[in-house]
Amino acid sequence: MTMEWKGVMPAITTCFNEDLSIDYGFVSKHVNWLVDNGCTGIVTPGSLGEGATMTLEEKLAIWETCVKAVGDRVPVVAAISALGTAEAVALAKAAQDKGCRGLMVLPPYVYKSDWREMKAHIAATFRATNLSCMLYNNPVAYGTDFIPEQISELAGEHENFHAVKESSTDVRRVTAIRALIGDRLALLVGVDDAIVEGIAAGAVGWIAGLVNALPKESVDLFNYAMNGEPEKAFELYRWFLPLLRMDTVVKFVQLIKLVQQEVGMGSARVRPPRLEVVGAELDEALAVIRTSLNSRK
Repeated sequence: MTMEWKGVMPAITTCFNEDLSIDYGFVSKHVNWLVDNGCTGIVTPGSLGEGATMTLEEKLAIWETCVKAVGDRVPVVAAISALGTAEAVALAKAAQDKGCRGLMVLPPYVYKSDWREMKAHIAATFRATNLSCMLYNNPVAYGTDFIPEQISELAGEHENFHAVKESSTDVRRVTAIRALIGDRLALLVGVDDAIVEGIAAGAVGWIAGLVNALPKESVDLFNYAMNGEPEKAFELYRWFLPLLRMDTVVKFVQLIKLVQQEVGMGSARVRPPRLEVVGAELDEALAVIRTSLNSRK
């Protein structure tokens, strides 16, 4: 299977049992449901998947579960997030052994430093396998910003560097990267409430969050925007934005899982340090969710 970085690729949530162990049966059901609705890949376990709360054994098991569930229908992309470079390299190799077809590579999520050190970390992870790699740039969450010139430098040195998940929230980054390297890299939007603007700037894919609960609407929105149907795109976008904005706040994991629970595809359970939203915060979130779902066409 050739790794193609395009279309709607869910960064999947991870469903937990009541004891907060992973519900692998539901994971299999969920990823097949997403693919049935037109998604082009599965990305796991990123920040939305609560990967930082998982053991190595759990990460290996979730990759194996997803690969077995989707077969050759779509590629499974492993999120490689680690405290140290040696750990990132080991994770990348393990993901390849489990059948993943691509890697989403993050900077180290505690140590924030200069370009020389961050480049060395990313380069070592890219070199760990021959898998197709996507760099995840999210300066808002991780405090490390890979600017277009640095991305261009990496692209010139690594043949298996094929894509960027751009989550700076600035769609001008898409045009800035393209101005430097043209179509050398596939550019994917990583924040839900910038997808239409990102596609207009030249993005070809979406690493999506609310898709976990609303895959048909997500795929339709992406396709309308890609196929030059602005009226359909903006009509759907206007309806969807109150939910898509839930992807860009601190408790995005809790809120997206809450939407899943409301549509009957998942539960709101999260692992500490996250806690489910309660009280007035829950009431406010449910009001937004239910208003949107009740007005869905």
